[in-house]
Amino acid sequence: MDQAKLADYVETLWESEVVPRLVDYIRIPNKSPAFDPDWAAHGYMEQAVELLAGWARGRIATLPGATMEIVRLEGRTPVILIEIPATASGRDQDTVLLYGHLDKQPEMVGWAEDLGPWTPVIKGDKLYGRGGADDGYALFSALSAIGALHEQGVPHARCLVLIEASEESGSRDLPAYIEHLAPRLGQPSLVVCLDSGCGNYDQLWVTTSLRGLCSGVLTVRVLEEGVHSGDASGIVPSSFRILRQLLSRLEDEATGTIRPAELYAQIPPERIAQARDAAQALGEEVHAKFPFAPGVQPMGSDGVERVLNRTWRPQLAIIGMDGLPDPAAAGNVLLPFSSAGISLRLPPTLPGKEAAAILERLLLEAPPDGAAVSYTTRSSATGWNAPKLAPWLEKSLAAASVAAFGKPPAYMGEGGSIPFMAMLGALFPAAQFVVTGVLGPHSNAHGPNEFLHIPTAKRVTAVVARVLADHATRTA
Repeated sequence: MDQAKLADYVETLWESEVVPRLVDYIRIPNKSPAFDPDWAAHGYMEQAVELLAGWARGRIATLPGATMEIVRLEGRTPVILIEIPATASGRDQDTVLLYGHLDKQPEMVGWAEDLGPWTPVIKGDKLYGRGGADDGYALFSALSAIGALHEQGVPHARCLVLIEASEESGSRDLPAYIEHLAPRLGQPSLVVCLDSGCGNYDQLWVTTSLRGLCSGVLTVRVLEEGVHSGDASGIVPSSFRILRQLLSRLEDEATGTIRPAELYAQIPPERIAQARDAAQALGEEVHAKFPFAPGVQPMGSDGVERVLNRTWRPQLAIIGMDGLPDPAAAGNVLLPFSSAGISLRLPPTLPGKEAAAILERLLLEAPPDGAAVSYTTRSSATGWNAPKLAPWLEKSLAAASVAAFGKPPAYMGEGGSIPFMAMLGALFPAAQFVVTGVLGPHSNAHGPNEFLHIPTAKRVTAVVARVLADHATRTA
């Protein structure tokens, strides 16, 4: 490929069409069904689907034989499926599956005064607003990459672009669609996922693993109703104290280390080596990218340990509390119950259901002081560990990163979860995977002030184009 022509094609298309459409997309509050149970009635999801599909219709009109369908199963969020046949000199027997999603996380508090989740704002190279980087850009990137190949007459295999709408809800609708579409999906030899992160904006970052997740609600009840704390304390045990005791079975409160050995997995040697390389490339940015409050120190003894903590070791987060009144309105009452929403990140190779069973047993056995303890699992998902790169793909990624970014690629696991990847890894064990993305330092997916770093999105698009070209002509 002519790299200058590729870069010019992507730049022109993104500035004239893609960025304006992403601005419109950010305005739509199409929250994932877990956060908007009435999503169908509200119509925001449909608006987002039509916006992306409308742009896609114009693009595939320039690609011979390309088709698009909005697939709808009863009671489920829709998916967009685009098929672009292999070019004349491409490989008809091969399929490349390119994946993204269009549903969004909820608003979250803490946005800067001039920003907001549904208020798109461009400042320099950054497009602020919910969902641009996670993951609205994916469809635009995939079709831009394929269009760039056609513009230069470069061959590619059959390509399927699949955009789902329940990823932020754990991809709960996707298995039904994968089963429904199985005859059309075939057996992809390459899967490209554009929903991941990047350690910096200076080079291509390839995701080598994703952690699993187990979440639930732990509740401790000691009374039928609240009572005067002066009358009851010292006789009635504190529900919050017992909650703390139970959580200490899971986590060492002094260090944050998860206690049960069965919630760990052996870290492969190559992932440890990649963590060393990633830590060296990132330096202090491993921890400096987070908005620490003044004086707070990062966990872990050094960059390598922090990378491994974030990618291969179990970690606990308390993501919600109930039973505790606002301090300003709190009376001297011993509370009847305390509840905590817990989120446990799992090593990539630990089965989610196995972890959920361990957690349930650990938290429910022998309740302190005979308290009424309940634990309800809300979700469990197994992580993903990438297969070894084929020589052609390793060479392709190296060349594509240098061509687009001016630097070689970096390889690192991600701490988050993409349920689709574990599903595809099991369905297509012979496939190669390129998992990458634009969620870099301070881009803050799921949080306030989320942004898309536009130059990185353009460069990732150029990388995808070169990988598709190399895939069509690979020999090993």
